[in-house]
Order: sequence, then structure tokens, then C-alpha cells
Amino acid sequence: MKALRLHQSGKIQLHNEPIPNPEGGKVLVQVTSVAICGSDLHWLNEGGIGDAKITHPLILGHEAAGIIASGPHKGTRVAIDPAINCGECKYCQEGNPNLCQNMRFSGHGLQDGALREYMSWPEKFLFPIPDALSLNDAAMLEPLGVAIYAMDIANIKPGIRAGVFGCGPIGLLIIQLARAMGATQIIAAEKLPHRLEAARACGATDTFLIQSEEDVPDFFKITEGEGVDVAFEAAGSNHALQCAIQAAGYGTTIILVGIPNDDEHRLTASQVRRKELTFKLCRRMKHTYPRAIRLAEQGLVDLKSIVTHRFSIDEFQEAFSVAANRQGLKVIIEPTT
Repeated sequence: MKALRLHQSGKIQLHNEPIPNPEGGKVLVQVTSVAICGSDLHWLNEGGIGDAKITHPLILGHEAAGIIASGPHKGTRVAIDPAINCGECKYCQEGNPNLCQNMRFSGHGLQDGALREYMSWPEKFLFPIPDALSLNDAAMLEPLGVAIYAMDIANIKPGIRAGVFGCGPIGLLIIQLARAMGATQIIAAEKLPHRLEAARACGATDTFLIQSEEDVPDFFKITEGEGVDVAFEAAGSNHALQCAIQAAGYGTTIILVGIPNDDEHRLTASQVRRKELTFKLCRRMKHTYPRAIRLAEQGLVDLKSIVTHRFSIDEFQEAFSVAANRQGLKVIIEPTT
């Protein structure tokens, strides 16, 4: 089978490898759809993400879907939950599997991911999808799950004002969810015009095209002088964080969803102290696949519009180039069709 392995920063190669042999509660999955995530680009460009560094040729890819190819459920179309938690540690037992200290995550550390034609994966981490969803839609359920969890920790209430700073795929999904949950004003800020246009299509009521790193608009002017009730930083940049801090009302919350390139969030202490802001960081998700599937199946979120590019596994170089240059929204590689 074909498999993409990252050997070191900037070096990813296509290999021919044996098809895995599933054992111990695992099944073989024919991988049909893998979306390129910003964290995949961190691995490719920096040879790691945060304090996790590449130690062996690694197969990337964690936003994925496919078809079960072995066992009694052969032929079932599934979304692939990339996070294999142990279920036994303190954090799993407390209902926080996203904090599992024994977690194996697809395309991270020692765990090979989905950018290959077939993968062996525990069946309990596979979620059957309804006929209303395509397999590419199913790959998008992972970023939707992150957006859902961001909304969970934000404690969104009907009638609030929300700000989204960074309108990549997860930012756009947060906008859609905020609209569905009754936000009356959704401010979106982004550097790329085509992503800002997508934000308006997703439900943003007020949009700001950021012109430079020094450009921090006065968002208070359009919120009756009160700022937003919750701000989502979804760009992984300190400039987006500064915009979120400026937009946040006094005593409100900022949700940090993006992953910064330099592994640092920087802020001005006096500014955030005087506003008495609360910061919450979004660590992946907590068993959000069932909700994500229902939302997508019922048309309450639009996943199709987020996918703008599709490539075969042989076209991986172009796929990663398009994703790295942020030419569209979400790029999907289709290992098998």
C-alpha cells in the first residue's frame, strides 16, 4: 500500500508498505479521506509541534474517514476518532479522556496516522456515518468536534456577542455553531479576504480584514461599548490573541484554540488584569463525534463548503503546498477512492 512518511522537517516521502494486520480489537480500515490540519503543517515545517519532536519516520494525518475492510462490520463507512485514550488513568476515569496521560494520537509522536491507503485502528474509536454524509464530510467531523468542545468550555448562551479571530476551518465552524446557538452578533477578523468572505457566508455579522500585525481594530465601537461576551482565538498567532483581548468585554472569557508557531502565547499583563479576563485552552475534544454527526446530518452545520481542494495521495506535494499557503480553506487527500 502507499503511505506518506515525514522523515524530518520539510521532508515527506511516499513509500510502498505492507497492509497492516489488525489484532487485539482492531480492524482494518480503507482510508478514503484525510484532511490536512494546521498541526500537520507544524510537523512538516518544524519537525514537531510544541515539545513533541519527530523521532522516527512518521505517518501524519488525524482528520480522517474510511471504510471498514475486515471483520463483521466490513463495508461500514466510518469517521476515525484519532485519539486512543486508555480509559484507565485518573483523567479518563474523571471523564476527561482528552487529558489522558497514556493517549496515542493519530499522526503524533510514535503513533502513525491516516495518510496511507490502509490503517489498523481500534473498532471502538470508529463511528459509523449516515448516508447523508460523504466520506469527505466524515473527515471534517474531527475539526467540527474541536469546535464543539471550544463551544462547550465557552458556556455559550443565546443572545451573546461572540468574536472569532482567525477564520480557518475551525474558526468557520465556530462561527456556524455560534449562529446555531443563538449568538446575536458574531465578529470575525482575518487576514485573508477569501476566508473573511467565507466567514460572512457562515454567519458572521461584522467582519474585519486585518491589514498588518499592527492593525488591531476598535471592536468596542460596534458592540455598544461593551465588547464581546466570549472571544475565540483560532489562528494560532499572537496578533489574533491581541485582537481577541482588545475585543473582549470586561470580566469575559477568551478561548485559545489555535496553536502558535513558537509555542508561546504573549499578552500584556496590565491589559488582561484590568479587564479581569478568564483564559481557557481547548485541548482537542471530549467524545463529540455523536453530536458532530447529528449536527452535520441535520444540516445545522455545513461541512461541504469548508472543503475547497481534493488531491490523490500521489499529489501530496501540491496538497501540502496549497494548505501551507492557505490558498483555500480545507485541503483533503484521498488515499483511496
